[in-house]
Amino acid sequence: MPEYIKIKNGLNIRLTGEANKQLSKLPLAEVFAIKPSDFPGVTPKLLLSEGDEVLAGSILFFDKNNESLKFSSPVSGEIIEVRRGEKRKILEIKILADKEIKYLEIDKSNPAELSREDIIQALLNYGLWPFIRQRPFGIIANPSETPKSIFISAFDSNPLAPDIDFIMQGVHEETFQTGLNALTKLTNGNIHLNIDGSKEATSIFKNSKGVILNKFSGPHPAGNIGVQIHHIDPVNKGEVVWYVNPQDVLIIGKLFSDGKYDATRIIALTGSQVSHPKYYKTVIGSSVKNILKDGGLKTGENRIISGNVLSGNQIQEDGFLGYFDSQITVIPEGRESEFMGWLAPGLDKFSMSRSFFSWLNSNKKYNLNTNLHGEERPFVVTGQYEKVFPMDIYPVQLLKSILIEDIEMMEQLGIYEVVEEDFALCEFVCTSKIKSQEIIKRGIEIIQKELN
Repeated sequence: MPEYIKIKNGLNIRLTGEANKQLSKLPLAEVFAIKPSDFPGVTPKLLLSEGDEVLAGSILFFDKNNESLKFSSPVSGEIIEVRRGEKRKILEIKILADKEIKYLEIDKSNPAELSREDIIQALLNYGLWPFIRQRPFGIIANPSETPKSIFISAFDSNPLAPDIDFIMQGVHEETFQTGLNALTKLTNGNIHLNIDGSKEATSIFKNSKGVILNKFSGPHPAGNIGVQIHHIDPVNKGEVVWYVNPQDVLIIGKLFSDGKYDATRIIALTGSQVSHPKYYKTVIGSSVKNILKDGGLKTGENRIISGNVLSGNQIQEDGFLGYFDSQITVIPEGRESEFMGWLAPGLDKFSMSRSFFSWLNSNKKYNLNTNLHGEERPFVVTGQYEKVFPMDIYPVQLLKSILIEDIEMMEQLGIYEVVEEDFALCEFVCTSKIKSQEIIKRGIEIIQKELN
């Protein structure tokens, strides 16, 4: 049965620089890159070398730990660089794109007529399996396992998040449904399609078949997949739940209905340091240089983020869009010292407490920078985490169990249900400036090592 869940604990961070509902299509970027760091736990083994020609859908590398797990080129062109770091670790595989994308030819098929094994094999063979991720651990799903359910979050509640309803306008509903039909074959449980309960859903989601349409409302992180899984089908030890982004469901659908790997993605360019924030039609792994130039970066020292301000990754002006990201955010760096610091009235400062005056006008938007306003301090219990953490988990106790590496306690306190982004708000409001996301990442690595 569909559920309507209202989230009470959380926090909406209203920032200036929301993307206007305007879609721009720039010429295809010259260079694209796939970054293995976007796939936690994957150790890449290259199949191609610099100078090799590729088509969109050609396999670039596979995972040494699971050779069936392959990763494809999003465009056609020439591999111009394999950038490596310490111990020859692969950081980026750069592709000089053709002016017009040429696609690897793939046989069209109807998922409804295929077996589960056939669908899995097709997604693996053509490098689309990485779009399917799992809880626990937030890693690429293990194709040899069967999830108890699959989740799709049809809205994003992060600061300045793209409007997924706007992104999905004009999309062929049949293609999206084809993607859903393929996912339906992968689980014996339900497909949960979760929409924003505060507004009317777009037709592509309302008309979806074979899914349970749940509604979520309330402050951020209501749109986070971890929160939705926790409230509908929580993950216990030994259980697995898979999840997919709506635009990636489309890519899966195009594989079967169009017979090609079409990695097209609509992204939002956002942030207070962008003169013309809007939406762009691009391709996974695209260079962001032309997008930033078209959007118009404001003068000053800027922080460019692939993703949102809470859990995205910093990139350079000539960097590349993250594999799972549909947002680029630009905010000012906060290196300057403030006169009087916290003693000043703080009329333009945002705070979840009443330290400043943001509580008097909940609809006001703020131009925040990266300043931490202090350094790391003793980790004390303040009750702040619980106010923004809408899961039935003790967040402070979980973090402390990770710090002392108590595996049994970590399991009892819910380590299997969370990933870094679930603690992003806790990190934002933390008086002690504790790097909660780094601690959660460390805890996940400890558990994975123990299970292996």
